[in-house]
Amino acid sequence: MKWRVIRSGIGQAATNMAVDEAMLRANAGGQLPPTIRFYGWQPAAVSIGYFQKAAAEVDISECRRQGIDVVRRLTGGRAVLHDAELTYSLVVSETHPLVPPTITASYRFFSQGLLDGLKMLGIEAQMSMPQAAYSQTKRRHTSAACFDAPSHYEVTFDGRKLIGSAQVRKEGVILQHGSLLLNFKPRQLASLLNLPTPEAKASVAGMLGKRATSLTEAAKREISWEEACQAIQTAFGPALGVELAADSLSQAEQRMAQELAATKYMQDTWNLRR
Repeated sequence: MKWRVIRSGIGQAATNMAVDEAMLRANAGGQLPPTIRFYGWQPAAVSIGYFQKAAAEVDISECRRQGIDVVRRLTGGRAVLHDAELTYSLVVSETHPLVPPTITASYRFFSQGLLDGLKMLGIEAQMSMPQAAYSQTKRRHTSAACFDAPSHYEVTFDGRKLIGSAQVRKEGVILQHGSLLLNFKPRQLASLLNLPTPEAKASVAGMLGKRATSLTEAAKREISWEEACQAIQTAFGPALGVELAADSLSQAEQRMAQELAATKYMQDTWNLRR
């Protein structure tokens, strides 16, 4: 079976998250093949992990002051600032014969497609080991930000996190999505976290700058959304042993995404629920 590949282009935060959930639901219904989707964000947005306490960890008023949307993801993890980035999402049945059954093994499987795409961009990235690179770091040096440290089988460059991914499994379907930062803005991200003082924000910004990097920094040249998207799309199928076929969202997915955006992902009852 061919996998669908969809380029959604640049969208708003609520729409981006609604489409991901609509894809998951459609796949759960057995109506559609596995799908990988590429998209971007406009305006910039902070996505909050499913289990995060929004007001405790993110400065909602500062996000609004800077014109940055806030949305809660269906997946776990910590806060991500989505701005100059290529985002991927994929949905596939948990029982697909190619996909390893455990979460960490499936991360490794999907990460190979990302690594091969980065190689096409001239970036020799690595996969982080199961023991998180900063597992011994004292808690006072951690933050509510996703790019604080790499997790199991995430993609790093020169010891710094390059791609942040998160996964959820619902209704027998895997949804994984992740951010490939074209440029990284640690100071802006730190300014949006709920930290007690300007000094604390500066400290976290410095820490994030040491622990994460971007495609442009790793490649030592500017990489556009289109170039990054083409490279990852070209490499992903062969790396996973599947054939990708260009496609678009079904009418049912589009209707479901519109409803989810309006009733869920645009609402504070969902985004600020914790």
